Amino acid sequence: MPTWVVRGSFYARRDYWQPFRKECEAATDPAAREWVLSEIGSCHHVKRRQIRIDEVAPAPPPAA
Repeated sequence: MPTWVVRGSFYARRDYWQPFRKECEAATDPAAREWVLSEIGSCHHVKRRQIRIDEVAPAPPPAA
Protein backbone atom coordinates (compact mmCIF):
# COMPACT_ATOMS: atom_id res chain seq x y z
CA MET A 1 0.00 0.00 0.00
CA PRO A 2 1.34 3.49 -0.79
CA THR A 3 2.33 5.88 1.98
CA TRP A 4 0.74 9.36 2.02
CA VAL A 5 1.87 12.59 3.70
CA VAL A 6 -1.00 14.74 4.95
CA ARG A 7 -0.43 18.34 6.07
CA GLY A 8 -2.88 20.75 7.63
CA SER A 9 -3.95 22.29 10.92
CA PHE A 10 -6.60 21.82 13.60
CA TYR A 11 -8.31 24.23 15.98
CA ALA A 12 -6.42 23.71 19.24
CA ARG A 13 -7.75 26.62 21.28
CA ARG A 14 -9.15 30.11 20.87
CA ASP A 15 -7.56 31.84 17.86
CA TYR A 16 -4.87 29.17 17.46
CA TRP A 17 -4.61 26.57 14.70
CA GLN A 18 -2.04 23.87 15.46
CA PRO A 19 -0.21 22.69 12.31
CA PHE A 20 0.32 18.96 11.78
CA ARG A 21 2.02 16.54 9.41
CA LYS A 22 0.98 12.88 9.40
CA GLU A 23 2.15 9.90 7.37
CA CYS A 24 -0.16 6.97 6.81
CA GLU A 25 -0.51 3.93 4.61
CA ALA A 26 -3.72 4.00 2.59
CA ALA A 27 -4.92 2.75 -0.77
CA THR A 28 -6.15 6.14 -2.02
CA ASP A 29 -6.02 9.88 -1.30
CA PRO A 30 -9.58 9.97 0.18
CA ALA A 31 -8.73 7.02 2.45
CA ALA A 32 -5.68 8.91 3.76
CA ARG A 33 -7.85 11.99 4.43
CA GLU A 34 -10.39 9.89 6.31
CA TRP A 35 -7.68 8.27 8.44
CA VAL A 36 -6.23 11.68 9.41
CA LEU A 37 -9.67 13.10 10.29
CA SER A 38 -10.32 10.07 12.48
CA GLU A 39 -6.87 10.12 14.12
CA ILE A 40 -6.78 13.85 14.95
CA GLY A 41 -10.40 13.89 16.08
CA SER A 42 -9.79 10.96 18.39
CA CYS A 43 -6.47 12.11 19.86
CA HIS A 44 -7.25 15.81 20.26
CA HIS A 45 -11.04 15.71 20.75
CA VAL A 46 -11.87 18.09 17.91
CA LYS A 47 -14.70 17.81 15.42
CA ARG A 48 -14.04 17.20 11.72
CA ARG A 49 -15.11 20.73 10.85
CA GLN A 50 -12.26 21.99 13.08
CA ILE A 51 -9.64 20.15 11.02
CA ARG A 52 -8.22 21.72 7.85
CA ILE A 53 -6.35 19.51 5.42
CA ASP A 54 -4.12 21.59 3.15
CA GLU A 55 -2.22 18.92 1.24
CA VAL A 56 -2.27 15.17 0.60
CA ALA A 57 0.70 13.88 -1.38
CA PRO A 58 2.44 10.55 -1.90
CA ALA A 59 5.42 10.17 0.41
CA PRO A 60 8.84 10.26 -1.22
CA PRO A 61 10.58 6.90 -1.42
CA PRO A 62 12.95 6.19 1.48
CA ALA A 63 16.60 7.05 0.91
CA ALA A 64 18.81 4.05 0.38
